[in-house]
Amino acid sequence: MNQCTTFALLPPPDHLIALSPAGHRPEAGHVLCELGEDHDDQHAAMLWDEGGRPGSAVWVRWKGSGRAGLTSLSWCPAHGTRNEACELFAAHSSAHSWDITDPTVEAITLVLARQHPYLFPRDRGKDGS
Repeated sequence: MNQCTTFALLPPPDHLIALSPAGHRPEAGHVLCELGEDHDDQHAAMLWDEGGRPGSAVWVRWKGSGRAGLTSLSWCPAHGTRNEACELFAAHSSAHSWDITDPTVEAITLVLARQHPYLFPRDRGKDGS
């Protein structure tokens, strides 16, 4: 399943604006939804792991073009067949992270494999392409 391609622009936090030099206002940044394209609730992107609160991370959540909000969410407890942990939050509404493919990364990998086949020997066809 492909990753959701919805993104949100996050304005810089007020405290960062207050600390910035005059005439050098920080710009908004974007975040890309990390859920599978079939999710039916708010979009979500992980911002940082909360080292002080083991088992949780700070996520930004948004719906449509509405305002994004930060929230602390526990990690998904699921593990895949190769014992890899799901990289999403608990009770997420899409597939687990190991079943989600970032189409941009896939496209870049295909181009690199064609340009540098020696770096991707397992992807090489019988004709060497």
